[in-house]
Amino acid sequence: MDAQGAMERVCLIRASFGLCNRLSPQPSAAPRASADPSRGFVSWLSPLCKMELSESVQRGLRSLAEPSSFDQARFQVLVEACFRSLLSSRGDPAVLDQPELKQIDQILLKQIHTAATTFILEAVKHNVDKSTISSSLEELTFTADRIEIFYSAYQKHKKELEHILASIGRRPPQINDVTWRLEYHMKNGQLDKVNEPFYMLSLKTEKDGCPEDVDFTCTMEQLQDLVGKLKDAAKSVEKASQM
Repeated sequence: MDAQGAMERVCLIRASFGLCNRLSPQPSAAPRASADPSRGFVSWLSPLCKMELSESVQRGLRSLAEPSSFDQARFQVLVEACFRSLLSSRGDPAVLDQPELKQIDQILLKQIHTAATTFILEAVKHNVDKSTISSSLEELTFTADRIEIFYSAYQKHKKELEHILASIGRRPPQINDVTWRLEYHMKNGQLDKVNEPFYMLSLKTEKDGCPEDVDFTCTMEQLQDLVGKLKDAAKSVEKASQM
């Protein structure tokens, strides 16, 4: 595993942790909508729930709501495909390969798919009710009938999505120690001389009492980049603790 792969693995672990920390059920009171232009987020607030969607997610959802791009049949097919892609254990890449979606620009289609699946996971994560979903989608120009289609699919698949997220785990592995050693890459596969130093790192992690090593290699530049990012993260945690 290289340095980039290791960082991606850590990011997945953190993402899984965030998705699995669900809040308690919401009351039926209608949520409040508010905007913070300085952050590029629109937030829907209810007494126990707050959803935050980035500008790219908002754009994707507005595109999905656009009747000129997606008639009712295409809309329903794409919404169902988004839920199926989340339920697929291997994230089936052919899930968007539907006859009704052939004429849609593929880049736009992938952007909408990313936005819709992000919204779905946020909704499941926060255990939002119908009024919150309706208010959120209405703010993004969804019509009442499209909101009903989306919510019906959400209700249909919600329990299964909850089980999948719960199976990921609620705690990320804890890093207890790290070991490293410097080695030299003398020759490449073609037996040409290289003579480049590289580092072998091993993160000693533990989850639920079970130890696991995360091993990867990196160049000096990659290690410096990793150390810099870790220092930035440490500073962010320190600032947050002082707030």
